[in-house]
Amino acid sequence: MNLNAEQISSNWEAFLGNIETHISSPRKEKLLDYYKSNSDRFVLMPAAANVNYHNCFPGGYVEHVNRVVKAALEVKDMWEKFGADMTTFTTEELVFSAINHDLGKLGDSANDLYIPSNNDWRKKNLGEHYSYNKEVGFMTIPDRSLFLLQEAGISYSMNEMLAIRAHDGLYDDSNKAYFISRIPESRPKSVIIFILHQADFLAAEVERHVNAPTRDVSKNFTAAPKVAAQAKAKTTALGKVAEKKGDGLKNIMDSFFDD
Repeated sequence: MNLNAEQISSNWEAFLGNIETHISSPRKEKLLDYYKSNSDRFVLMPAAANVNYHNCFPGGYVEHVNRVVKAALEVKDMWEKFGADMTTFTTEELVFSAINHDLGKLGDSANDLYIPSNNDWRKKNLGEHYSYNKEVGFMTIPDRSLFLLQEAGISYSMNEMLAIRAHDGLYDDSNKAYFISRIPESRPKSVIIFILHQADFLAAEVERHVNAPTRDVSKNFTAAPKVAAQAKAKTTALGKVAEKKGDGLKNIMDSFFDD
């Protein structure tokens, strides 16, 4: 799957709208400034490096985050209907955590984590349309998300820190202490971490099933050859997004979609 110019633009506006709607001042202004100042990087970020994972295409990151925000609010309502204690966190904390849970996929202040692959064999046979930038020092995605927030001077609560830190659930072994408890004292004080994990899992699974071309890339991989042709066809359309976002974004788009 690939997004057209209108979808990329609409998703970005919705992303900023979530900040405007759910985050209070002064963090709202700081978040908006941070994301807008890096818009050239964020609007075309993929959510993953491999097409067999979720949203591995230009604009996939923003679309994924928007879906997680929407899912988090829906999952929150479900927990409330089932009688969970909802007084231990706020809606702002939940949405803030959803917006920033995968921020670490940006990379660092100067380098993108995911860079378009120039290895045709790996793209065709393994589905790796992006490679990991060796200039970016290793961190887990949640840890880098928290680091980038503090680097930008954006504060977060303990609930938000724990929700971002543990959003991968038991897919990350280091989260066992938060999800598997032997005594009441070690149980999380708030259900926010469970809600965000479920929302992220739901969004990612929907994206995998809707967008992944095939599970068995070794036998029937069809998406990789199409991406270059589709991207070429969209170069003109993507200029519409650039008109809204400025010359900097247009240059990024042009360089991304050029052969």
